[in-house]
Amino acid sequence: MQMNPRKAAVIGCGQVGASIAFRFLQQGLFTRLVLLDADRAKAEGEAMDLRDGLPYGAAMEITAGGYDDLADCALVVIAAGANQRPGETRLDLIGKNTAILRAVLAELTARPFGGILLVVTNPVDVLTYTAWKLSGYPRERVLGSGTVLDTARLKQLLGAALDVDSRNIHAFIVGEHGDSELAVWSEANVSGLDLEAFSCLRGRCLDAADRDRLYHEVRDSAYQIIQRKGVTCYGIAMAVGRIAEAIVKDEHAVLPVSVVLEAQYGLEGLALSLPSIVGRAGLQEILEIPLSPQERAALEASAKQMREAIASLHL
Repeated sequence: MQMNPRKAAVIGCGQVGASIAFRFLQQGLFTRLVLLDADRAKAEGEAMDLRDGLPYGAAMEITAGGYDDLADCALVVIAAGANQRPGETRLDLIGKNTAILRAVLAELTARPFGGILLVVTNPVDVLTYTAWKLSGYPRERVLGSGTVLDTARLKQLLGAALDVDSRNIHAFIVGEHGDSELAVWSEANVSGLDLEAFSCLRGRCLDAADRDRLYHEVRDSAYQIIQRKGVTCYGIAMAVGRIAEAIVKDEHAVLPVSVVLEAQYGLEGLALSLPSIVGRAGLQEILEIPLSPQERAALEASAKQMREAIASLHL
């Protein structure tokens, strides 16, 4: 079946999936959007609600559908799964969300789907690897939303601390999208100026304690949001929209998506969130950016946790 480069689908119409669909409507990247949910009426309701905004958004067809409608999609987003509850880590979701992912993949792989699979459900790095392993799709076509959201959180906090537009800040959170993630401070900069030097130019020199505080704010942000409102949805919708834009426009953008490793950073047998070049075909290249010895050790510790989580699934 011929792929429609302007057609996408979102599987899972909870608050995350619905927010992603709303972001797609705003962006105008697609002309067709299909929503799927285990509760068909929920998908239909979300589609109806979104269609009401079409006169003020992009021209597109938004429908509730089934797996047969996905064969010609350029992008399928998996947002189906249980949400993280107060007190839970993302890894606590591994059992129930792996079972849901298995069911989704059984349906999807029974159709001639040839597009990009983007996993958003947590724990996203473990499930990205699982999706690749179970689907049999090439690793280039299986991505996870990774630490694109965490990186945005870091940029936003740094922008506020330095009183500068966060879009001018270039920094990455890498590793697990979770408690073992790390900030790559050694390569952080503001429009090409070293972060530490720039902060001192602004009269706000960021020392190690400041950086550590900002890192913990980023790492623990989801816990704080979930404690207050029960779910995170808008930030991840914006992050997924950014990844979708890079794919549809073939941008060759550098984004810290979750990717299956084949000896990059000396690691394999897992997926981690790392700066990668993303375009129409999905993953083009994983970038092995310079890391300080401390950052390298933290990345390897994060990888160890992911390997242990993956091993527990007996794939």
